Amino acid sequence: MGKEYLGAMAHQVGREVRLGTGPRKGLRPARRAKPRSVEGKRGTSIDPALYINRELSWLEFNDRVLEEASDERHPLLERVKFLAIVSSNLDEFFMIRVAAIKEQIQADIVEQTPDGLIPSQQARAIHERVSRMLADMQRCFWRNLHPRLAESGIHLLKLRDVTPQERQRLTDHFAREIYPVLTPLAFDPGHPFPYISNLSLNLAVVVTTPSGTERFARVKVPDVLPRLVPIPGGEDSSFRYVWLEDLIAENLGMLFPGLAVRESYVFRVTRNADIEIQEDEAEDLIRSIEESIRLRRYGSVVRVGIEETMPARIRDILVENLEITPEEIYPITPPLGLSHLMGLLRIPRPDLKDAPYTPTGGGFEEDGDDIFGAIRRHDILLHHPYDSFSSFVTFLRSAVRDPNVLAIKQTLYRIGRESPLVPLLIEAAENGKQVAVLVELKARFDEENNIGWAKQLERAGVHVVYGLVGLKTHAKIALVVRREQERLRRYIHLGTGNYNPVTARLYTDIGLFTCREEIADDATEVFNFLTGYSGREVFQKLAVAPINLRERIAGLIDREIEHARAGRESHLILKMNSLTDARMIEKLYEASRAGVRVDLIVRGICCLRPGVRGLSENIRVRSIVGRFLEHSRVFYFENAGQAEIYVGSADWMPRNLFKRIEAVFPIRDGRLREQLVRDLLEVQLADNVKARWIQADGTHARVQPAPGEGPLDSQQALISRAREAAPPAAGAGRRDAPPRRLMPRKTPPAEPR
Repeated sequence: MGKEYLGAMAHQVGREVRLGTGPRKGLRPARRAKPRSVEGKRGTSIDPALYINRELSWLEFNDRVLEEASDERHPLLERVKFLAIVSSNLDEFFMIRVAAIKEQIQADIVEQTPDGLIPSQQARAIHERVSRMLADMQRCFWRNLHPRLAESGIHLLKLRDVTPQERQRLTDHFAREIYPVLTPLAFDPGHPFPYISNLSLNLAVVVTTPSGTERFARVKVPDVLPRLVPIPGGEDSSFRYVWLEDLIAENLGMLFPGLAVRESYVFRVTRNADIEIQEDEAEDLIRSIEESIRLRRYGSVVRVGIEETMPARIRDILVENLEITPEEIYPITPPLGLSHLMGLLRIPRPDLKDAPYTPTGGGFEEDGDDIFGAIRRHDILLHHPYDSFSSFVTFLRSAVRDPNVLAIKQTLYRIGRESPLVPLLIEAAENGKQVAVLVELKARFDEENNIGWAKQLERAGVHVVYGLVGLKTHAKIALVVRREQERLRRYIHLGTGNYNPVTARLYTDIGLFTCREEIADDATEVFNFLTGYSGREVFQKLAVAPINLRERIAGLIDREIEHARAGRESHLILKMNSLTDARMIEKLYEASRAGVRVDLIVRGICCLRPGVRGLSENIRVRSIVGRFLEHSRVFYFENAGQAEIYVGSADWMPRNLFKRIEAVFPIRDGRLREQLVRDLLEVQLADNVKARWIQADGTHARVQPAPGEGPLDSQQALISRAREAAPPAAGAGRRDAPPRRLMPRKTPPAEPR
């Protein structure tokens, strides 16, 4: 995918797109089934050649992650982690995105995406790009990581490479620990083709009977056993492993006594795993979701990875019986399913991993701080993982055990398997407080976990609601109602990330504590909207999807356009995970044409084409992939020198703007706006180590230091800053020397509370 790809799309609509040379410096058809929609349908007047395809942009993001696996600036096992993440990401991409496109093809849908592709064209482009990526992944493993691991004493061996003594010990281990778990399944007129479960690793085995008849069998590589088998009895200090599937293949004769094992080949199946819940028809939402989860394992096959040496006759058996097309077969040099490499991070080799980082205390000390008093004095901003998530846990614990707190309300999206929050919410209910919790049951791949937590909360007497029909609740809001001196005061936490202490150490997110009345009023209205009935369409400070979020953001962009046309200062800095909404992209093109400087920091999908002459030459797009997953959404509006910043849970995607409950909130305190610019936006705009420019053709190139400029890794800079800074007073923010300014601005003082 490159300029040729853009030229091909431009040719579709009969005109040419003039590309910049790089980043600017400084029918509704008849349906056989009911397929799921794929967001990003045509709906604007902009030339489709001016949009990057959503799916191909996601694959480019995954390619940026793959680059990290080859970056020798990372410790070795961290590089292995990045390769495992790429493999896991591809699995989910096929289970969800490719599965939806396949459904559309089967239903004869020819509706175009904003970039002008119909489903069958997308499928072909995806197959071509994924095939190249899989080859890159195998090269990264075999030519880069595998030899480096061996040099470091971590050996992932083929059986031909072990000693005779080790082979015997492995054979004994197989007989004791692996053979009893295996179940060979025959395929012949008396045995139907066996069911192949999602993401399962399998051996296609060819055996011959004593009469010479060839038979086919399948042996599943059990996922209850470690994929990497330690070689027993090693006497040196190295870590030596063989692959489980190789050990099984070596000993297949034990599974087929009296027959001759002629061939065996590894293959791996990926199935459609995106469940569709008919909420409007479900009398019991929990029961409906539980049934949908059970059906997930029977989804249609969307990809089969095979050992590249598998002969055509075995491939044909898989194609016919798994009901796939030959294009859905992906030949790969083993090992298949590289996500299992994540297990290597359990090896006790701290010298091959990132130095441990313990987040600072953030806004509160564990004990002793008057938390509510601190919030009354001024708003408190937390930047995770540099600030600890324990501050929120401390806030909630204080509310639970404070006799003056009357009520607690909270949204929960991805809670985690071991959450400290649910026991606290149960304790609050047992203490006689009014507790209402919205648990989003439809959080993909977290449904079972969330159902379990919801049932526990309900049993404790917590008011549990599951959200609105047709919408996922993705907003991160917690509200505490407290009696103070004959009046009630509401304390609010708003955030960009899940209330999950595990991901809070891995993702970058923003959290805000405040007790401002206007924000408290809006948060109360959001909870009323979620738990009861509310026709509210106007909020004082919050922008709430699907009610007014896109209109509010578009209005703020229009204001920057007016400033630019009037010759006043105008600048947009927009940080998000993904940008796919066609109308928001069109609005950004309009801003660029009006002369607004637009800096986008987009971690993942970006369907906007920067640097197109006469359209987007004022737009620069960078993506940062590093140690932590960039997850915060921060929107900066210069506003003629009176800067405004909004933060929230929503990306600029149709699903966030129209199919989810999202909350975007203003940072009203001038100190905190300064902090966000200094400690986040400016640092990321100066990153020249982990940042990439997104090009007009959708590809990317690493940002290079300017002459005389030293390297700056934004995440590492913030880790160093957090370690060096003395623990600040609650909410005071960090006061170390700021980096050089990248933009002129005037930040107004804190507004009255």
